Amino acid sequence: MYPDTKIAIPIFKENKEEILKTAKDYIKKGADILELRIDAITNPNPKDVESIIEEINFPTIATNRVRSEGGSFKGSEEERVNILLECCDVAKYVDIELKTDKKHIDSIVKTGVKTIISFHDFEKTPPIEKMLEIVEKEKKIGDIAKIAVMPQTLEDTLDVLAILSHFDNTIAISMGQLGSYTRVIAPKFKAPITFAASDDVTAPGQIDIETMKVLLNMNILDCDELIE
Repeated sequence: MYPDTKIAIPIFKENKEEILKTAKDYIKKGADILELRIDAITNPNPKDVESIIEEINFPTIATNRVRSEGGSFKGSEEERVNILLECCDVAKYVDIELKTDKKHIDSIVKTGVKTIISFHDFEKTPPIEKMLEIVEKEKKIGDIAKIAVMPQTLEDTLDVLAILSHFDNTIAISMGQLGSYTRVIAPKFKAPITFAASDDVTAPGQIDIETMKVLLNMNILDCDELIE
């Protein structure tokens, strides 16, 4: 096991009662961090979301995913960002997409909260040069860079691993079944966070928390002893 890499589990529920019940379950199953998908909440109110995170009382990533990157938020962009701003005092991290208007990103960064600057492509894996450019931009803005893309070939997944090997404090995920192994091997590259699932699968290729913990604890990807 690589203790520096934390396992995050997303919560994708519609109301406070379901969120708190699910959070308790995920913590019991061994999550290191919870990702609250605010965009799943029915008519989310900034103060209510802040209260939910306070009641969870566990390290939480506040995410209000934009629709163009796989999210479900139905309000305006100003409403979406205002909810995230309200979470800055209680969340461990706030996830904001790189494509977000700079003024909105700046407003979150200025609060002093730790940020994850993210990019998602559910259709393809951009050329590695483009991914390097994306992550470089993210790292100039926030604390952790994140890129999650859909592979078409095995080579696409290897490009994602190349991103992990090139940058520190970076989450790089190849989605879908083809890329699911990148979630397990990420700790080898000292990724700060990897994502697993329980009953809420929020991205293709997520591995359930129980399997993830078994694979990491087995350390099946460490071949040092075999090489010796």
